[in-house]
Amino acid sequence: MMNSSGVAVEARGLTVQRGSRTVLRGLDFTVEPGRITGLLGPSGCGKSTLMRAVVGTQAKVTGTLQVLGSPAGHPSLRPRVGYVTQAPSVYTDLTVRQNLDYFAAVLRPGRAHRDTRRDAVTRALTEVDLTSHEDALAGNLSGGQRTRVSLAVALLGTPDLLVLDEPTVGLDPVLRRDLWQLFHTLAAERSTTLLISSHVMDEAERCHRLLLMREGEILADDTPDALRTAAGTDTVEEAFLHLVDAAATRKENAR
Repeated sequence: MMNSSGVAVEARGLTVQRGSRTVLRGLDFTVEPGRITGLLGPSGCGKSTLMRAVVGTQAKVTGTLQVLGSPAGHPSLRPRVGYVTQAPSVYTDLTVRQNLDYFAAVLRPGRAHRDTRRDAVTRALTEVDLTSHEDALAGNLSGGQRTRVSLAVALLGTPDLLVLDEPTVGLDPVLRRDLWQLFHTLAAERSTTLLISSHVMDEAERCHRLLLMREGEILADDTPDALRTAAGTDTVEEAFLHLVDAAATRKENAR
């Protein structure tokens, strides 16, 4: 279910205050269903705060934020939204499969037969290419492998919305490519909506649509092609820098 305007996420005047600092400044944006929306910008610009607001774990949020037709954080959204933080969320003293078995039981207490949960775990392990490591202790895995375990946990319930906070940071180019192929498969074959943050501009080219952020504000909300065309640049990174310079000039002229 989407909201009345047919979008997966819709924010109006979204603001987050942390002490005397305004982290997000009256953001207006939408996230299209069944597409990959990239949330790009430098570290510290507010990407993680925005993602926490979307999944309903951020305090002191004002404005309106609708997710899959309900207010962000509504209990009905819990099985429908998958969230992967920058820090892998795994139990290091359990094996990879034991981690997924545990979370599968938590996600579906009493609602699914054991075989169904086992099938879900096997599917998630296959999707993130960890079947060969399913009996390894999570504490013995590399950082990239632990990230993939966290992603597998998020995929257990086949969520309608998948929110991924810098899922490819620290991964080698082959793993980054494979994960992006998985993201596109989820969008194309399951109509999963993905909101993916990154500070690596070359990943912008892999998204259907982009939200470019800086200092708690959204500088642009458009497709990669449209952003390059509007800025007259060859890359999204150059378009982003053009937008940053233009914003700085506007602020200087307004003084």
